[in-house]
Amino acid sequence: MLAIIGGSGLTQLSNMADVRREVARTPYGEPSGALTFGRMCDEPVVFLARHGYGHTIPPHLVNYRANIWALKQAKVKGIISVASVGSIRDDMPPGTLLVPKQIIDYTWGRPSTFFEGGDSKVRHVDFTHPYDAALRQRLLAAAAAAGDTAFDGGVYAATQGPRLETAAEIDRFERDGAEVVGMTGMPEAALARELDIPYAALNVVVNYAAGRSSSQNGIEFGDIEAVLQEAMVRVRSILECLCHG
Repeated sequence: MLAIIGGSGLTQLSNMADVRREVARTPYGEPSGALTFGRMCDEPVVFLARHGYGHTIPPHLVNYRANIWALKQAKVKGIISVASVGSIRDDMPPGTLLVPKQIIDYTWGRPSTFFEGGDSKVRHVDFTHPYDAALRQRLLAAAAAAGDTAFDGGVYAATQGPRLETAAEIDRFERDGAEVVGMTGMPEAALARELDIPYAALNVVVNYAAGRSSSQNGIEFGDIEAVLQEAMVRVRSILECLCHG
């Protein structure tokens, strides 16, 4: 069974059938919401809205550990993270879909491991390649099957939020090698790795990052919603092809 974590713009999957919700309990508190079980293209899937079903949980307060633990309890075989991002590159305009390949973590203060010592041993996990290669390829193939295009690669900068970044911070991220910027990629990806769950992301560019192109003098939030609505139709189609494949 595949798990889909939806971010901004994807608080439900309208193309799921036989839907039922189940409240999950974890040693790390409550997840962002009940797990939504159902079928997509006759394949079992489970959906979780990262920010809550009413989009009320900001990025820095998401209970990432509870979310990933609940999906592990549900015995998922892989996790697809859907998240909106800002583009640092001029050639990745709003509406671009990408399957990132690397992460740079700028977050702080978020509980970021299941292995904190005490009664259990510390565990170090290899994070050289933060996204699962096979799941990434399945996502890219699903985009092609849906008649769409998803950029293969990209470096995701995970920032603290909930505020957006300054133009100087975006300049710094670019110097570091980042190409898109978001607020929820970490510690989610690392926690999935700790529990040995294959994890990949489908990012939706909803705006140029601060100081870039049309966001040179500021980000127009009104434009983001229109991009999200159009892009999420494409995302749902890609997820259908992913489950069907």
